[in-house]
Amino acid sequence: MESKWGKVIIHASAFFAPMLVPILFWLLSTEEDIKRLSIQALLFQVVMWLLIGISSFFSFILIGIPFLIVFVIMTIVVPVIGIIKALNEEKWNYPIVGRWV
Repeated sequence: MESKWGKVIIHASAFFAPMLVPILFWLLSTEEDIKRLSIQALLFQVVMWLLIGISSFFSFILIGIPFLIVFVIMTIVVPVIGIIKALNEEKWNYPIVGRWV
């Protein structure tokens, strides 16, 4: 599969299969760029779910509501930015976890 469309699918998977698709691409791809991006996408989803969970817990005492709003927006907007960058064939790393991989 062409690298550009593989990246688009990995980014778009955040909306339909955020864990399954990156794991499959990591296991089945031979390209280093695709493997690196799939690990980043997977880690990003795990971190965002964790942050949303913590923010939801703290929203009972009102301190978590702003964080909850920001993290939910990030979970939606960041994959869209990744899709746009992949379509333009620009190199891009996920925020927060991009340097981990």
